[in-house]
Amino acid sequence: MNQQPGVVFSHKTPRVVAARKLTTRSGREEAGRFLAEGAQAVREALGHGTVHEVFVTEAAAGRNADVLALADGSVRVSMIDRRAAELLSETVTPQGLVAVCDTVTVSLERALAGGPGLVAVLVGVSDPGNAGTVIRVADAAGADAVVLAGDAVDVHNGKCVRASTGSVFHLPLARSRDVHAVLAACQRAGLRTVAADGSADTSLETADWLTEPTAWLLGNEAHGLPEETLGAADRALRVPLYGRAESLNLATAAAVCLYASAMARRRPTTG
Repeated sequence: MNQQPGVVFSHKTPRVVAARKLTTRSGREEAGRFLAEGAQAVREALGHGTVHEVFVTEAAAGRNADVLALADGSVRVSMIDRRAAELLSETVTPQGLVAVCDTVTVSLERALAGGPGLVAVLVGVSDPGNAGTVIRVADAAGADAVVLAGDAVDVHNGKCVRASTGSVFHLPLARSRDVHAVLAACQRAGLRTVAADGSADTSLETADWLTEPTAWLLGNEAHGLPEETLGAADRALRVPLYGRAESLNLATAAAVCLYASAMARRRPTTG
C-alpha cells in the first residue's frame, strides 16, 4: 500500500475529514468528487473511473485483496480505523472499503454524441435507489447514455451508486434541469422520444418500430411523467399488464422498455 507501514488514519485525519464531506451533495459539488463504497463499486471505479484514494479497514483489506490489487501502486490506498469507516459510509453496516472518485457526469451534448441508438431519460426521478437500478438496467441493456432531467436525484448519491452496482462508471451520465432542452437535444441526436405511460393508448407489444434510435422517457415513481412532457414526446407506450397487478414499479417498467428496444435492435433480419 502507498502508505507508511503501521499508520492507521482516524476520523480526525484531514484526508478522512475531507472525504467525509463528500457524503453531502454540496460537498460533492464543491469538490467535484464522490465516494464509491463496497467491493463492486470500488472495483469498477478502479477499472473505469478516476480514483484519487482508497480508504480501507484492516478487516476489509483482508477480504478484498483482489480489489486493492487493481490500485497497482498508482492509487493511494490508506488504512482507516472502524470509526473512520463508519463516518465515510452511508450504510447501516459499513463495508470498510471506500474510493474517492472524480464525478462521472458529462454534458448533455457529450452524452448524446456519436449517434446514440438507445437512451434512458429519467424525468424528475427522486429516489436514488430507483435511479441507480435504472442506470444498472440501462447498462445491461446496452444503452448509450442515461440522462437525468428536471428535479432528479444526484447520481453520485451513495445509495444511487450502490444500486447501480458500478454501472455509473460504464456509460455516459448527464443531468439537466430543463426537460424541454433534454427532449430537444434527443431529437437533434436523431432519437425518437417515447414516453413510458401506463395510460397510453398504444401498447408496447404492438410497437414494430423499436429498431429506430429511441430515447425512453421514464417518470417519477409516484406521479409518472408530467403532462407537458407527455405532450412533447414523439410517442407514448404502455407496458401491457396481463395479470391483476395494478402497475409496475419504475425499475421494472424501465427494464421492460429498454430491453424491448435492445432486443428489437439486435434481432436478426429475415428475408
